[in-house]
Amino acid sequence: MTAAGRVVLVTGAASGIGRAVAQAFAENGDRVAVVDIDEAAAGAVAAELGALPVTVDITDPESVAAGVELVAERLGPVEVLVNNAGIVAGGGPLTDLPVEIFDRVMAVNMRGTFLVTQAVANQMIKAGAGGCVVNISSIGARQPTPGLGHYEATKAGVDALTRTAAIELAGHGIRVNGVAPGPVITPMTAGLADNAEARAAWESRIPLRKIATTGDISPLVLFLASPSAGHITGAVVQVDGGQLLM
Repeated sequence: MTAAGRVVLVTGAASGIGRAVAQAFAENGDRVAVVDIDEAAAGAVAAELGALPVTVDITDPESVAAGVELVAERLGPVEVLVNNAGIVAGGGPLTDLPVEIFDRVMAVNMRGTFLVTQAVANQMIKAGAGGCVVNISSIGARQPTPGLGHYEATKAGVDALTRTAAIELAGHGIRVNGVAPGPVITPMTAGLADNAEARAAWESRIPLRKIATTGDISPLVLFLASPSAGHITGAVVQVDGGQLLM
């Protein structure tokens, strides 16, 4: 890491896991771009962290290209990318799920991850200094939950993109890994977490008997982006309190 820190781009950084990850990198001395579709929220978080706010619709190639270029102009070429932005958008059995919900989740979680990875990887290749990509996946890619098949399918796709990108980009000195959380307390899950019965049902599936906080996720992201993980690529590591063991 240089004296000024690395240039780190985090998508979906205005709340939840993304915000915690952006804060962890900022506290590490890195120069962070808080990327989010919510302009006001991104601005507020960036102001708090001393970071750069960037408004991007990750489903739109032109918006992604403009955002990545803005980061390069203001901070320098991206050295670490964290693809965190993702949505659930609703739920229900596949037989009843509105196709509009399926399409929206695919657009954000899969298309968005692809578009940002493509833009940043090309920038990294041009800069010639290598880099790191960390994709936020989910244990749902490997452990199905009824009613969330649309979301979990996108996360399985993110895992596949992670492995393929790791192979294709290794020759450029770019490592690509994933972090797969179990349930995490975020604004997206706060309603369920505040419901005692729903929370107990969640925790009954977790050997450590607790739902993760965002602070349980960010240390692994920082590690995978660090020189200490210099020989790790193509891995998707779960942070689930042991849920996949059940």
